[in-house]
Amino acid sequence: MRKLSSSVARSTPVKKAIRSLTWLLVIIAGLTALNGTATVLNDSGREGWWNGASWVPELALDLQGGTQITLAAQLQNGETVSSQQLDQAVTIIRQRIDSAGVSESEITKQGSQNIVVSIPGRPDNATLERIEASAKLSFRPVLFTGAASSAEVGGEADGASASASPSASAEPGSETEPYTPNPDLESTPTASPTNGSDLAWITPQLADVYENYNCAADNELATAPDDEPLVTCSTDGTAKYILGPVEVEGSDISDATNGLATDSQGNSTNTWAVNLEFDGQGSDQFADVTSRLVTLQAPQNQFAVTLDNQVITAPSANAAITDGRAQITGQFTQDSSKALADQLKFGALPLSFSVQSNETITATLGQTQLVSGLIAGLIGLILVVIYSLIQYRALAFVTVLSLIIAAALTYLVIAILSWREGYRLSLAGVTGLIVAIGITADSFIVYFERIRDELRDGRILENAVESGWKRAIRTVIASDTVNFLAAITLFILAVGNVKGFALTLGITTVIDLIVVSLFTHPMLQLIARTRFFGDGHRLSGLDPKALGAVYRGRARFREPVVVSSRKKAGGREAVIRQTIAERKAAEKNTRPGADASGDEGTNS
Repeated sequence: MRKLSSSVARSTPVKKAIRSLTWLLVIIAGLTALNGTATVLNDSGREGWWNGASWVPELALDLQGGTQITLAAQLQNGETVSSQQLDQAVTIIRQRIDSAGVSESEITKQGSQNIVVSIPGRPDNATLERIEASAKLSFRPVLFTGAASSAEVGGEADGASASASPSASAEPGSETEPYTPNPDLESTPTASPTNGSDLAWITPQLADVYENYNCAADNELATAPDDEPLVTCSTDGTAKYILGPVEVEGSDISDATNGLATDSQGNSTNTWAVNLEFDGQGSDQFADVTSRLVTLQAPQNQFAVTLDNQVITAPSANAAITDGRAQITGQFTQDSSKALADQLKFGALPLSFSVQSNETITATLGQTQLVSGLIAGLIGLILVVIYSLIQYRALAFVTVLSLIIAAALTYLVIAILSWREGYRLSLAGVTGLIVAIGITADSFIVYFERIRDELRDGRILENAVESGWKRAIRTVIASDTVNFLAAITLFILAVGNVKGFALTLGITTVIDLIVVSLFTHPMLQLIARTRFFGDGHRLSGLDPKALGAVYRGRARFREPVVVSSRKKAGGREAVIRQTIAERKAAEKNTRPGADASGDEGTNS
């Protein structure tokens, strides 16, 4: 009789099995604690990284419904919209929405000049601003500026400091101290300008536009070609500007990030900023402009950053910026700095758009289809269990437990991704989860069959489990690697719902490897030492006799299995497993007149 309690401590496989199961328990407990803690903190109403945490994953547009926004291109007389421009706008809007953590959205063209954006649930204001803003970014030199409410002049776009680093910063006193502009607007010469900062750009007509420009009017919109001066205001409407022509395009920005601003010594100032990096062309242009601005007096030493023709900041230069790196600071929060950085990073829309409609839409598939998908998955799961019971008998309980563990891990990961990364479960994602049942079951079958092959070769179960694992794990890794590469390819190349399918497929593939390594194999290491499985009970699914096992002694080839009926050699499966030579030998021995050795008798 086996003594499991006394041998466990001495068995290396058992020690490894317990260690693996412990790690699996740690992973499950960690994911559960993370999601549970975040959910409790979110329910308490406190703000933090746990915002939106819940035990229930968010649903996508096709299952929940959401908000549909129709954007119409704003065109001047005679302008037309090309298909390429709309395609580019769709791509940029999709990138903006994805950067906000909203997945499973749908962005499509409608007609020749409209874009329809459909988002699951109710988007927050920041997401709506990402969608609606055209984010046409330009850099223009400041020619003249003053307070919007009087003749008093201010030095900043929004009353906040702005600087470019590492070699430029706001001019001391320019933020709060008024100054007298020179020359007077009415007496500006009309000679041909020599550069973007030349005051010859300010004609009497432009001065008149400036004097009558109303920053508070909702319908007042500053417009001007890139090669002409512009009259505009700051985004908060407190300052009014005359700007020179565009000298650096927003498209020359290669990257934009948000973070805490630093001073000239590299110390954090605890204020949020937007960091810009220009490409080669943009760096050269920015260096040329700042080299000129540093020699001028205020306000002509300022370089205004305009977003949709409104000044968001106008820093002063005290040195030429030659490395192509600048920093925008102001009254930013972490969220507002990230929103601006995302808009700048993903480029300017090729067109300006206005919101034509904003309405709530119902689910395109709804709860009925979700229930149908879940029922289909349940049916598939039941069929896998039935097959396992028929094929592997009592061993099927390992399959069932493994599937339960895989389901629990998958649910926890999906729930965490839902509130942490904005993932939403769509019907395509549900399909990926259903496909995962087959992937997981396939790994079990490969492993179980390798063990049975080892038993047929005459090994005891404990050795068969270890030898079978070494052979099976290579096959499982190869299979899961192919599935994972397919998931990555789909996720990178596809858009919309297909990304959801690819994500769930990739997640479940990784979880399959975890479950097989940390649960299925350790469980078989443990049950191999039990009497029921180790002695090959006929209901265990690992009965060597039923599998047609043949003993191989030292330096002996495998002997043919001779059977006259299916009962004599371990049953139906043993007959199926016979080689051609074994079948011929069996037929020869069953012929009339054959002796016990297999030779036919002769008459003497």
